[in-house]
Amino acid sequence: MAMTKPAEPEQYLSFQLGADVFACNILQVKEILEYHRLTSVPQMPAFVHGVMNLRGTVVPVIDLALRCGRPASAILRRSCIVILEAGHEAPRQYIGMLVDAVHEVISLCADDILPAPAFGNHLRPDFIAGVSHWQQRYILLLHMDKVLSIEEMASLSSPPAVQIKAESACLMS
Repeated sequence: MAMTKPAEPEQYLSFQLGADVFACNILQVKEILEYHRLTSVPQMPAFVHGVMNLRGTVVPVIDLALRCGRPASAILRRSCIVILEAGHEAPRQYIGMLVDAVHEVISLCADDILPAPAFGNHLRPDFIAGVSHWQQRYILLLHMDKVLSIEEMASLSSPPAVQIKAESACLMS
């Protein structure tokens, strides 16, 4: 009789957005920084809070609440920026996400993660990797490659007039 080895738990960083707790896979997290004033960039989607200099690299910072269709985050004492690696191809892009507070790293086994409900939440279904019960509350596990899709965010940053001109130029050629 073959013995199956139990799956190793995966680690997730839990954080606060408003009254809700979310988590993302810790393997994508590079560092956590105190919030400091960012440089705004014109003609960006509302969820792009600004950019910051991270040791010589310009890193865009998104307001995760706005990206998830919630009201903008208020900058509070515990607000911070979580730096993640995003994208599927090398070199991967660093992106910061503004959150209300970071809690802790938690370990979850695959058996602890349930599929996201088909109704009752205000997030796009492709943003949710699953749901888990943790410390008497449910947390949503985010699929950060979807939430931080560089291709999707780039397409949202182009002003419609520029897109129309580009499409017209392609049609004329």
